[in-house]
Amino acid sequence: MVLYIKNMLSSMDDGRISISPYDTAWFALIKNVNGSDSPQFPASLDWIAENQLPDGSWGDADLFSAYDRLVNTLACVVALETWKVHPVKCAKGVTFINKNMCKLEKEDLETMTCGFEVIFPPLLDRARNMGIDVSCDTPYMKEIYAIRDLKIKRIPKDLMHTVPTALLHNLEGLQDLKWEKLLNLKNIDGSFLTSPSSTAFAFMETNDERCFSFINGVASKFNGGAPAVYPVDLYARLFAVDRLQRLGISRYFYSEIKECLDYVYRFWTEKGVFSARNSNFCDLDDTSMGFRLLRLHGYNMSPDVFKNFKKDDKFCCYPGQIMESPSPIFNLYRASQVLYTGEKILEEAKTFAHSFLQNWLASDRHLDKWVIAKDLPSEVKYALEVPWYANLPRVETRLYIEKYGGANDIWIGKSLYRMPEINDNVYLELAKLDYNKCQNQHLNEWADIREWYTTCNVGDFGLSPNRLLHAFFLAMASIFEPERSKERFAWTKSFVFSEMIKSCFKVASLEEKKNFVLEFRNRVNGTTTGPKNHPILSNLLDFLHQLSLDAVKEQGVDIRRQLLDSWENWLTLIAESSPSGEEAELLVHTINLYSGRMTYDDTVSHLEYFQLSKLTNKICHQFQELKNKKVLDTESGNTSFMPKEVDADMQELVEIILQNSTISIPQDTKQTFLSVAKAFYYSAYCDRQTIDFHISKALFQPIL
Repeated sequence: MVLYIKNMLSSMDDGRISISPYDTAWFALIKNVNGSDSPQFPASLDWIAENQLPDGSWGDADLFSAYDRLVNTLACVVALETWKVHPVKCAKGVTFINKNMCKLEKEDLETMTCGFEVIFPPLLDRARNMGIDVSCDTPYMKEIYAIRDLKIKRIPKDLMHTVPTALLHNLEGLQDLKWEKLLNLKNIDGSFLTSPSSTAFAFMETNDERCFSFINGVASKFNGGAPAVYPVDLYARLFAVDRLQRLGISRYFYSEIKECLDYVYRFWTEKGVFSARNSNFCDLDDTSMGFRLLRLHGYNMSPDVFKNFKKDDKFCCYPGQIMESPSPIFNLYRASQVLYTGEKILEEAKTFAHSFLQNWLASDRHLDKWVIAKDLPSEVKYALEVPWYANLPRVETRLYIEKYGGANDIWIGKSLYRMPEINDNVYLELAKLDYNKCQNQHLNEWADIREWYTTCNVGDFGLSPNRLLHAFFLAMASIFEPERSKERFAWTKSFVFSEMIKSCFKVASLEEKKNFVLEFRNRVNGTTTGPKNHPILSNLLDFLHQLSLDAVKEQGVDIRRQLLDSWENWLTLIAESSPSGEEAELLVHTINLYSGRMTYDDTVSHLEYFQLSKLTNKICHQFQELKNKKVLDTESGNTSFMPKEVDADMQELVEIILQNSTISIPQDTKQTFLSVAKAFYYSAYCDRQTIDFHISKALFQPIL
């Protein structure tokens, strides 16, 4: 399965997409360019003839949408009748249309195929002018015409002839066009907004060579067929990477993902991106997905790109849109959370998107204009309930696998279409197998941790089994890869020891605390002469000794001195003053040292490492102060209960971690800070019931 996906990702080219009967029909309508009375693309007619469904319609075979079936079927009937071929198929198509026109009234406007209100009425007129007996005098058609008039009014004719607008996608549904102006708005590839049907119509009207070059290229690639949009190279790459990450299997495809993102970044513009490269039109959905993924992977990204999609206090997918849809706003919301200090436009985007999505969830119409997904409402609900700062990788993956529809998810263009590089059952199968394999290992580790807890009498020092489970869960949910087992042990046990020691120090006198530190130092140096009075200390030193041995064995590095220095520094600090979050830095040190990702002296003395340590300690100290007075109010926003200072510090932390420079410390070393900070954020943000639910799902419930 891994090899299958690798091959698919490395051979994306212009993107894989299913064929659209509607767009294929427009190719079939093109007359031979040599002047003969025959089709230029007879293979398009052949495709139509071979792909009629048993009920006489054309369209997606697995999902019935009246919009999809009627616009596809009418276009295919017009194409066949134009060339007077396959009369039986034509008759079956006409029967289907007349029988199902009434079903339009029962369809939801939110799931209307792209541009249906613009392209369907003139297609009906064309059919009737050809003598095709199709019914169009239904009450619902009046509503369709009203929506059409509204859309055209929103984008004036003068404007659409001057700058690229969404109407370029639907030229075949418009009249009185000034082609000498419109031809200047073609994409570099010769298409009008990557629409094969719109471009086919433009060629039929103008004989433009570049339009024909695009059409001919698509027809050749798809053996006469035409997809709803093409190419989809940026779209396929971005959304494929997103799905692989959320499914928890992206680690198998590091090089392929880098190639995908490098490719997208080459075509990034200050206005954003569209589904295809070199487009003179950009949309919020692809731009939001691109911005988030590229920024998370260290590319230099300006948030000013979102100003292109803001009007007054709202954001829209593209200018002139009649009805805003949740999926682009959902991706805007996800992008807005990866913000740096002072990025006001992202703050505004987050506020708008949060409110929009909350209202959408509160409604009883959970429909989307662009995609028919398995469970988009649950995706949105989770994102609103658990902000990115608190989103732990294993929790997200465990819940997303249940929401991912695989090959059953359908995208909405002029007709319904599918994107194998985004929605593939092999992705889902690999994700389930991988998750269950990792979970099985995590359960074995949890058994070892419980045995250690019992053997070392950890419970005698006030740390409950539930607290132990919480500590292991945070480590497992943040660092989940099978090969990082020892890092999870290092995280869990370091957290446990820090909690036990802090608990003991709360009731200890200053002299007792100093003696504890002195005994630690003496026993490390082998100079102790008195009795070993502190069982916690014995267990701690055994743990650090074993961690050092494992580092030599697994990583080939001797970390004993650096590890002991880190713990001695921390013990000295909390013995002299109240703890103020320094255990976060201690956790990071311990994990990074064991992993071999840092050489202590060089890294710790680095200014950037110092800044990260200071910020992480500050953030975690604030979380400790909030622990006993937290009030969660999900109705007023994602982080409303958090002081503004916390989010401001998180923004600064994220900026240092994600931005690359020639003097930066290694990215994986910095990522440990983010993992630890997010784990503390999660613990402070989520209530006990939510955490228990996540532990149950992520650690104990296999995916069936």
